Amino acid sequence: MQTHFKRHILATSIAALLPCAAAHAQELPSKKTSEVVVIHAEKIAAPNVDGISQNAALSATSDVATLLRDVPGVSLYSAGGVSSLPAIHGLADDRLRIQVDGMNLISACANHMNPPLSYIDPTQVGSIQVLTGIAPVSSGGDSIGGTIKVNSPDPEFAAAGQGTLLKGQAGSFYRSNGDARGVNFAATYATEIWSLNYTGAIAESGNYHAASDFKAAKPAASDKAWIAGDEVGSSRYKSENQSLSVAMRNAGQLLELRIGTQNIPYQGFPNQRMDMTGNNSEQVNLRYKGQYEWGKLEARLYNEHTRHRMNFGDNKQFWYGNAPGMPMDTEGKNTGALIKVELMLSARDTLSVGTEYQRYRMNDWWIASGTGMMMAPNTFVNIADGQRDRLGVFAEWDASWTPQWVTQLGLRYENVKMNSGNVAGYSNMYGDPALASSVPGAFNAADRQRKDNNIDLTATARYTPTATFSIDGGYAMKSRSPNLYERYTWASNNTMVMNMNNWFGDGNGYVGNLQLNPEIAHTLSATLNWHDAELSDWELKVAPYYTQVRDYIDASSCTAVGKTCGARKDGFQNLSLSNQKARLYGLDISGRKQLVKTSEIGSISLYGLLNYVNAKNTVTDSGLYNIMPLNARISLTQKKDHWDNTVELQMVGAKTDLSDIRKELRTAGYTLLNLRSSYTWKQARFDIGIDNLLNRFYNLPLGGAYLGQGATMGAGVAHDTQVPGAGRSVYAGVNIRF
Repeated sequence: MQTHFKRHILATSIAALLPCAAAHAQELPSKKTSEVVVIHAEKIAAPNVDGISQNAALSATSDVATLLRDVPGVSLYSAGGVSSLPAIHGLADDRLRIQVDGMNLISACANHMNPPLSYIDPTQVGSIQVLTGIAPVSSGGDSIGGTIKVNSPDPEFAAAGQGTLLKGQAGSFYRSNGDARGVNFAATYATEIWSLNYTGAIAESGNYHAASDFKAAKPAASDKAWIAGDEVGSSRYKSENQSLSVAMRNAGQLLELRIGTQNIPYQGFPNQRMDMTGNNSEQVNLRYKGQYEWGKLEARLYNEHTRHRMNFGDNKQFWYGNAPGMPMDTEGKNTGALIKVELMLSARDTLSVGTEYQRYRMNDWWIASGTGMMMAPNTFVNIADGQRDRLGVFAEWDASWTPQWVTQLGLRYENVKMNSGNVAGYSNMYGDPALASSVPGAFNAADRQRKDNNIDLTATARYTPTATFSIDGGYAMKSRSPNLYERYTWASNNTMVMNMNNWFGDGNGYVGNLQLNPEIAHTLSATLNWHDAELSDWELKVAPYYTQVRDYIDASSCTAVGKTCGARKDGFQNLSLSNQKARLYGLDISGRKQLVKTSEIGSISLYGLLNYVNAKNTVTDSGLYNIMPLNARISLTQKKDHWDNTVELQMVGAKTDLSDIRKELRTAGYTLLNLRSSYTWKQARFDIGIDNLLNRFYNLPLGGAYLGQGATMGAGVAHDTQVPGAGRSVYAGVNIRF
């Protein structure tokens, strides 16, 4: 059955892409053609996410990560309603370089509930760039996967002689599944020199429902209300984001100051034992861009402060004996700076050089709860005075050798320094922190300072022999140092505490490892691109890739790294982390073809996308965790006058390549049918759609273990239940510009 389903996906997807290939065959020039065509290869750069697709998704989601769903090679780890974690070719979370308005944001949470993309609302996004292949060294280090750059809209200024510019927009949406709703507003006042902009967005939702029951209907926990069998517990959320920017321009120079705030009063997590009960962030971001005769200068300085809180939400047991909940607090302070110079050495050569600095400080502590020894009488210190500082320098050489050939060579060096302070448990039940023979005492007595010297190297090229074909690709060596949680979480002698340190969503308990080395990845990738000369009728892209990772940080038994973790009887595991080896390879295929274009019915086009990744831990001969199975997406669109209509078929194969040590569960294949339509009239845009039209039940392949209800601190959840996807949802939205 599983093999048959995979063949079905392949056959259907290839059939959808055949019109592109056929168009290519029909437009090949004959041998008698004597026309001279001059081809110019463009500089190798990150592609943009299509703005039309981005606008169409705004009413259907409040999670910026889901705007990447049409990007080849991208999949999403499910988490909270605004906190999905993108993965590129099987590498996710901190293995990617993710920037929001140029800021390298860091998840300040033992469960990674506040990833970088959660700090901006979809309605506040101006552009998205995604590099799924080899990312230039100038786009940031300390990552072994691709790069994602999400930016707010660029400042707008009044045109010459216009005087002042005053404009804005307001919008709202509603989604039936979860009773989700939200509003957004933006306004700009500008002259030819100055620009002032404000944006604000609020989104909230209740728990969403699966297409059918996946568990028994009962009280969510002993001290909680009734929850239906199809209701996905702990999936509700509310998010508030605001931003104010002021910019000034003069003679090719731009100076912009952006101040942003976020307040998330609650966000449930169906695959975590805790919920977010508060996330507050303040961001100050100053950037300068200048165009000079010799080239370009870019500088940035930013500071971000996060206060994050976790506890048990509405569907998880709150009282344990006389302990009212389990408060968990995190504070992160993130300061960064960048200086980049692009020198035009000649008509052929461009040299980019720069330096980047990031200073990160974090504290993670859990105040006492109740009077027992388990969570009292002292504050539990998970990470004290965590420090992670990066200093990098890079150089990148772009050369246009001929109109058809361009190359890029990049070299980056980063020094990563990490350290942390002394820790302690709630009580001496966890060990006396002053005794080196105890678990916290051994950690406190150890040398915790680490210095990593990491090298990134890239060599890429693009060849454009004809007006209808190009190929680009190359080699990269990329490095990533462990994050603070991977190195410094210490409590290996208590299952409850290990459960709370889990940024994977698999329900297992984790402890860090001071001896971890940086990951080093070697990647080969290429993209072959066939298209019509005008890039308006058809296009077909085929992108294979291969990656080997040395010192890949993967789960391992605690005994393998010298820890003393207790055994469990609830089906989950207590695990640590160790350096191993991994191999990943795969293929992305995407294409589009305009089928019909007439005055009567408008333009009808076919879009196709297929992703495949195979990932293995070559030390254990096991699959890597949370690898998206074979999947495809086919869309038929019709555009006429003010209307834009889409029928979309989403197909996902069965997930059978699993991480054995995590006891990862299989998921069955499924097919979803989605409909969406938009109507644009003057300054207004109306959107309506239906996701999962046939109300198909399915489990999310990257959804993790279902921990959305019950006594999640102890053995009160079943190991064999997975987080299901959403059932049918009808949505509508309106956006008005003025």
